[in-house]
Amino acid sequence: MTEQALDTNSPDEATAKPEQKETLGSFLWFVAKLVIAVLIFRSFIFSPFTIPSESMLPNLRNGDYLVAAKWPYGYSKLSLPGEVPLWEGRILADLPERGDVAIFKHPVTGTDYVKRVIGLPGDTVAVRNGVVILNGEPLPKEAAGYADIPMSANTSCRRDGGVVVDGTTCRYRQFRETLPSGKSYMTVDFGPVGPRLLTDGMGGIATDSRGVPIRVDPDDIDPIVIPSGQLFVMGDNRDNSLDSRFPAVPDGGVGLVDADLLVGRASRVLWSTDGSAQWLLPWTWFTAARWDRIGSDI
Repeated sequence: MTEQALDTNSPDEATAKPEQKETLGSFLWFVAKLVIAVLIFRSFIFSPFTIPSESMLPNLRNGDYLVAAKWPYGYSKLSLPGEVPLWEGRILADLPERGDVAIFKHPVTGTDYVKRVIGLPGDTVAVRNGVVILNGEPLPKEAAGYADIPMSANTSCRRDGGVVVDGTTCRYRQFRETLPSGKSYMTVDFGPVGPRLLTDGMGGIATDSRGVPIRVDPDDIDPIVIPSGQLFVMGDNRDNSLDSRFPAVPDGGVGLVDADLLVGRASRVLWSTDGSAQWLLPWTWFTAARWDRIGSDI
């Protein structure tokens, strides 16, 4: 028996299609599809946001990077990159639940803000001696020890409410506040802080019709009935938050927030940094990370 010679010119190989090489056009189409997928994901599913202040201590810290769910409150132009007005109003609109940590646009400046939803349309909200009164009933506020917040490049210590421990940690009194639904969360309270002068949004002091400076005491707010389509929001750091207790002015309070300004519901801490990282020193990206906060639920 003789061994059959290999036919190097078999019909199958002769008719095989030549290997396709990647072209510039195919690469650009791949990039375009990738960009479209990212835009869809960020517009309709999840999107990242940053925390630039301490108004939500002890639950959120300056330097936290959040991922927010976009679908719970419906979609509007605010859901889209660049706020492209593809449609009017909100589609699939829904209101938050009390206790949600909501991301919304400031009514005046359009800046992203994050606060906790306390009052829904039809609710009556007041504050007495630092206790929130919801529909005539005070929300339970129980002492819960102390919140020890590590001090860093982006986290200072308010000397009017915190105590520096060992030169590295800021200690605040914290309380557990509970909503009628049973949902509870920690808040920070410095104690009585007294009335504050309101700004007019232009660097001056706001005045009433008689020219008298307007003062607001965040620990004592008269009852407010929340109109249809609006929300009453507060920061968890009750004495260091410009929220619905203050009228809406640039870089100031937000007043009652229109539900159409909602962007998403904060869901999880995606990344957190203490502010000491330097872009030109890659190893500091890791030493600055707050590893214990990454992946924390909100």
